[in-house]
Amino acid sequence: VAGNVHPECDFMVELKKKEAECLEAPQEHGNATSPGCKRTWDKLLCWPEADAGEILALPCPNILFHFMKEPAGMIKRNCTKKGWSDPFPPYHVACPVEDEIPLEEQSYFSTIKIIYTVGYSVSITSLIIAVTVLIAFRRLHCPRNYIHVQLFFTFILKAIAIFIKDAVLFQEEGIDHCSLSTTECKISVVFCHYFMMTNFMWLLVETLYLNCLLLSSLSHGRRYFWWLVLFGWG
Repeated sequence: VAGNVHPECDFMVELKKKEAECLEAPQEHGNATSPGCKRTWDKLLCWPEADAGEILALPCPNILFHFMKEPAGMIKRNCTKKGWSDPFPPYHVACPVEDEIPLEEQSYFSTIKIIYTVGYSVSITSLIIAVTVLIAFRRLHCPRNYIHVQLFFTFILKAIAIFIKDAVLFQEEGIDHCSLSTTECKISVVFCHYFMMTNFMWLLVETLYLNCLLLSSLSHGRRYFWWLVLFGWG
């Protein structure tokens, strides 16, 4: 798979790796009907095979050490004739971790989202008015203003793409962003990056066009304009 894993997803990737190692390991007991418990993965630890009546104790998973609030404890499971018992003490008691975002951080992120949502909304409204004015009045029709309109469109489309991306990625609070790979997610991210790129490209087009006007006669401006349009959106 191309690309690097986000640091916040390292935990999930490591769990998947441990699960694969656990389930792919060969079983020691050849007879599946013999009394005892088979090797099992409980989403955090790999419990080896055990005989009926045997009690196994395993330390907290290594991948939890960076998140733990207290020293690591031990988790035990009893192998009964009916199978493995529930872990005791429970994981959240034996391996307490910092799994809650502080209220200060929640408030900070909420404030940031409100600020950029209001900012983008005001920008979209202002830019739509500006585009309407530039298109409605014929006396304003010229290559330079056409480039302004294209640039304004990139700002509008970039803001809309960000709103769509947020709606797709954060439609549910409990969504797993590390394993999220839906078509809607990919399309929204691609369009968001594309419109951000075109926004910078049209800023460059503005500079190139003004430079062309300074280096050549004004009559050649329209000829340069169509090449710059292709460059800006291409």
